[in-house]
Amino acid sequence: MAGLLVHEWIETSGGAEHVLEAMARAFPDADIQCLWNDAPQRFTDRRVRETWLARTPLRRHKALALPFTVPTWRSLRDADDAEWMLISSHLFAHHARLRRRDVPKYVYAHTPARYIWDPELDERGSSAAVRAVAPAFRRVDRARAQEATAIAANSGFVRDRIRRAWDRDATVIHPPVAVDRILSKADWRDAVTDDERRVLNDLPDEYVLGASRFIPYKRLDLVILAAERAGLPAVIAGSGPDEDRLRALASEAGVPVTFVIFPSDALMYALMQRASAFVFPAVEDFGIVPVEAQAAGTPVVTGPVGGQLETFEDGVSGVVASSTEPVDLASAITTAVALRAFDPAAATAGFSEQVFATKIRDFVRSGS
Repeated sequence: MAGLLVHEWIETSGGAEHVLEAMARAFPDADIQCLWNDAPQRFTDRRVRETWLARTPLRRHKALALPFTVPTWRSLRDADDAEWMLISSHLFAHHARLRRRDVPKYVYAHTPARYIWDPELDERGSSAAVRAVAPAFRRVDRARAQEATAIAANSGFVRDRIRRAWDRDATVIHPPVAVDRILSKADWRDAVTDDERRVLNDLPDEYVLGASRFIPYKRLDLVILAAERAGLPAVIAGSGPDEDRLRALASEAGVPVTFVIFPSDALMYALMQRASAFVFPAVEDFGIVPVEAQAAGTPVVTGPVGGQLETFEDGVSGVVASSTEPVDLASAITTAVALRAFDPAAATAGFSEQVFATKIRDFVRSGS
C-alpha cells in the first residue's frame, strides 16, 4: 500500500529530519512531499516533491513564508499512487491535502506550532505581528487538525499540548534515537579524526557538557552558569546565531568554557562519553540529545518541565533539578556525577529506530 510522507521543509540537520529519515526507512516505497528541500543529498533513493515556494526567495526566510504555507498545503498536486499520507508536522504540514482527492491522513506531531499556541516557549511568538494574527491561525489550525485520521505525539508532554490546542487525543510514539549506533563503540575516541582527537586531548579531565543549536530557547547560557556554580569546566557543542552572546558570557565565567563548533557525530559522542554530566535546561518537546548522552553512558540533568523528563529515570540515569535556576541545576549536577554506574543499554532500550519503525507502521496500519 503506497503512501506519501509529508514534512514541513527538509534541512541539513535537525531532530525532525532524523524522524523523517526513519519514516522513509520504515516505508521504503513512499515518496516525500515538502515545502522545499535544502538537503537533496539526504533522500537520493526516492522522489522528493517540492512546492512552488521552493522556487522563490521565501525558502530562505521562514517567517516571511509563513502566511503562504497554509494555502500551499491545501493544494498539493496529486500523488496518484498514494493511498495515505504520513505527516511529520511541527508547524502546518498537518493541513496538507491533495488537490483532487482525499486520502487518510496520519499525523506525527512534534508539536502544535509553538509560536501561535505556546509563544512563551518560542521568542518568534512574541512579536506584535505574530500576536496580531495568532487567534486567526489558531482557529484554522484547530479546524484542520480535525481532518486527521489519527494523530501521534512524540511525547506525553506534546500529547497534552495537542489536547489543549487541537481538542484531539494522540498516541505517544517517541522518536527514534541512534542508540544502537552509539552503544556499538566502547570508546568513540577511536572513531574521530586526528584534528578531533586533539580537541578531545585539550579538554579538562572533568567537564559539564551542553549541546544543541545555539539559539536562545535552548538555554545554553544556563549550562555555563550552572557549571560555574558547580565548580566544573563547561563544554558547549553545536552552532547557531547565539554563539557571540554565549562566548561573551563564557569570557566572564569563573570556570573554563570550551566551544566545539559543528562537531561530527563521532566527536559529539566522544564528548558525551567523556563528560561528567550532560545538562539540558530547555523545555523540550521530547529531547533526542539527552537520550544520546545516556547511550554514551553519561547522566543527564534537566529542569522540571518538558518532554525530556520522559527520556530518563530520575536518580538512575539522570537528575531532575527543582528549577532551571543555576543554583538548582548545579545541585543536580553534583548528584548526577555519582550516577555513572547506570546501564546505558537498559536506560535507552525503548528509543531505538527498530522500536520506532514497528510503532509507526502499526500506527498507519491501524489508524490508532
